[in-house]
Amino acid sequence: MGCTRQKEPGPHDDWWMGVLATYPRRLQLCSMKIRHQVVAFDAADLEAESAFWAGVLGGEVDRDDDWHMVIVGGEFRVGVWLAPDHVAPDWPDGSPPQQVHLDLCVEDFAAAHDEVLRLGARVLKPAQAGDDFQVYADPAGHPFCLCFLVGDASYPEATTDAGLTSPSTE
Repeated sequence: MGCTRQKEPGPHDDWWMGVLATYPRRLQLCSMKIRHQVVAFDAADLEAESAFWAGVLGGEVDRDDDWHMVIVGGEFRVGVWLAPDHVAPDWPDGSPPQQVHLDLCVEDFAAAHDEVLRLGARVLKPAQAGDDFQVYADPAGHPFCLCFLVGDASYPEATTDAGLTSPSTE
């Protein structure tokens, strides 16, 4: 059945314990020592994709031929692999389908929205009243979400590429 060792407590255990309680016991018992965890994106334009994620995460790009690594605070965060034939996913139901996306929880949605648009993102699905996220695509077309607290001062009712509309939480 695999590993049986319980993981050491971490800073987010209260939240994770609630999540893990919904999973079978055997999944809770497995752990391995991972030195770095990096999400890697394929992109036809390596420079645009890595610069976008470095801008979003406040990091720097370490360039190596067909692989760029976004480093934030000395930690590896996002990798970008040169894939000249990359075809952006057609979100939400097209072909090729989305295979992975990032949820970025932000404190100030309006500022984060403006920043990701400035860096080259586009809105795929505007937030609707009651939503706590808005869906974007990065320069290579990979979907990601900006997540926020509903009722926050910067909460959007709807957003377009042209900018935020006034909030309404009806």
